[in-house]
Amino acid sequence: MERLPTPPGEGQGEAQDAGEPPYTATATIDDQGFVTGWSEEARRLLGYTPAQVVGFPAAQLLADDVGEQLRRAAAGQERLNGTVTLRRGDGHRLQLGLLAHHRRGSGGTGEWLVVCAVADPAYTFRGEAPAERTFLQAPCAMAVFDTDLRLMRANAGMEDALSLEERQMLGLRLPEIAPCPANDEAEDKMRLVVKTGQSQQVKPCLRPAGVSAGHSCSATLAPLRDPDGQVRAVCLAAHHESQGYLAQERTPLLNDADADAGTTVDITTRARTTTMTLQSSLLPQTLPDQAALEVASRYLPAATRAGLGGDWFDVIPLSGARVALVVGDVVGHGIRASATMGQLRTAVRTLAEVDLPPDELLTHLDDLVLHLSAEEGGTGSTPETAGGIGTTCLYAVYDPVSRHCTLARAGHPPPAVAAPNGTVYLLDVPAGPPLGLGGLPFETLETELPEGSLLVLYTDGLLQPREHDIDEALDNMFTALARPATQVETVCDSVLAAVLTHRPDDDVALLIARTRALHADKVAVWNLASDPAIVAQARRHTTDQLAAWRLDDATLIAELIVSELVTNAIRYGRPPIQLRLIHEDNTLISEVFDSSSTAPHLRRARLFDEGGRGLLMVAQLAHRWGTRHGPLGKTIWAEQFLAAGT
Repeated sequence: MERLPTPPGEGQGEAQDAGEPPYTATATIDDQGFVTGWSEEARRLLGYTPAQVVGFPAAQLLADDVGEQLRRAAAGQERLNGTVTLRRGDGHRLQLGLLAHHRRGSGGTGEWLVVCAVADPAYTFRGEAPAERTFLQAPCAMAVFDTDLRLMRANAGMEDALSLEERQMLGLRLPEIAPCPANDEAEDKMRLVVKTGQSQQVKPCLRPAGVSAGHSCSATLAPLRDPDGQVRAVCLAAHHESQGYLAQERTPLLNDADADAGTTVDITTRARTTTMTLQSSLLPQTLPDQAALEVASRYLPAATRAGLGGDWFDVIPLSGARVALVVGDVVGHGIRASATMGQLRTAVRTLAEVDLPPDELLTHLDDLVLHLSAEEGGTGSTPETAGGIGTTCLYAVYDPVSRHCTLARAGHPPPAVAAPNGTVYLLDVPAGPPLGLGGLPFETLETELPEGSLLVLYTDGLLQPREHDIDEALDNMFTALARPATQVETVCDSVLAAVLTHRPDDDVALLIARTRALHADKVAVWNLASDPAIVAQARRHTTDQLAAWRLDDATLIAELIVSELVTNAIRYGRPPIQLRLIHEDNTLISEVFDSSSTAPHLRRARLFDEGGRGLLMVAQLAHRWGTRHGPLGKTIWAEQFLAAGT
């Protein structure tokens, strides 16, 4: 009969040489309780493949009906730990000790990272004499990690520092016990101790979950050797600097350097924190409400110390129920890249507000990058101060009425599409040059997307993981996109889990949208003659259509808006003239098209003027209005909000 794995601390007796080494099983669960990530170790532990659990409720894995109890316990918490009984794929019940950390993504959505150290029952974390002797004399918070960097022992000081008991941490790595960049760096130093046998100084993050950083913490990583001199473990001894433990051991030179500017680690950490704060404030805090697309996003900072890059994304509602999606990647890292990213994102939103087509928008953005570069020194600029030269960008506009998507890109990777039938492919968007080169045109691709298609925009960091080549990463992404999922949030997590097995070497921005459609029952169109007498007929069309949509309360304002827009098109435009009404959730959109490219201007009529009041009245009645130019004419549109529930 198969011997089931056991969490560390259960079923352990005297130290033995037998037994397989431990491993960590991990999973991610969103705030709605659905599994979004499933590691190979989790499959090894419970026997379920990712396809069997990702996208399904995590409660299905519980052997007992305690799902609602767990949800209540998790509300408002940053960390949970405890023992639960799970159901394996072969039907066995398995009691496990779990540690879960709550984290929040760039799109504002939250998820739980669940970790569990699993060991063969014959394996033991205890019994090594050097660790025992160290603990008898320990004056500070201490922990001992084996050569696989898994926790073997933790004294009372370490338990107090992390608000976790030793048994809850056994077998886990430091970044799994307390996830943060500082502990990733500390673990890198542990590997160095094991490899070289030399002690290292680190500044780990040792504090309970949910507690903000106070005094900094310094720690020494020391090798623990067997009688033959071989490194068998790493001892971490930590002191809060406010206690002054390390001050007496520092040389005067180091003290002077600390007093002047802080250590290199301090400076790097402060710079990274500042950049992260700046970039987080410049990225969308929430995605806007709109009915054309179901959208989810993720942003992952790079693992390197070069600093955060300038990757960004945005979702911009446009006129006519359309939505723009944009993803960009600013060259370089650090505060300069983040600041440039903020300028370009603001420029894109401004250009999108005037309804420029994708190719024209990128042309204007290219001019802006050239202007920024000239202001910052022109040819003397470095990649960090080149005003965004080399920035890549992809801009797409989706129309839920026609289900057409128009895209253009400036040196950016092409987007992927996953059709409802499971087909996954890259869109052949013409590859324009990166921004800032000037003089080269951008071209567009227009394609029709079936309702329910997934449109995937990303930066190149997603397809450049160090453990895969680009083709393999692309295949992994396609496989994840082809897997059915009810929520786009789940698709985002599935893609990241399939492509990335480590923190990325470059920033990653991921934006995935599932298309929706406005069908004929939500759109009405009439071709109108260029005759003033047709205005009354346009009002009747509007009244009848709003009655069919049961929007009678909106009829008066809609009639006035349509009357003025049609009159304006007849008086100042050219035929053909077309009226279109769109009912999108709680918004009514009135549009009038004519073939003249001359745009109207809002002006205030003087007392005895016969005209000039129509557009002013439209601006006062509508929530917003504007002009959208096309290849053969223009559309004047106005939006009015409807009462809730209509």
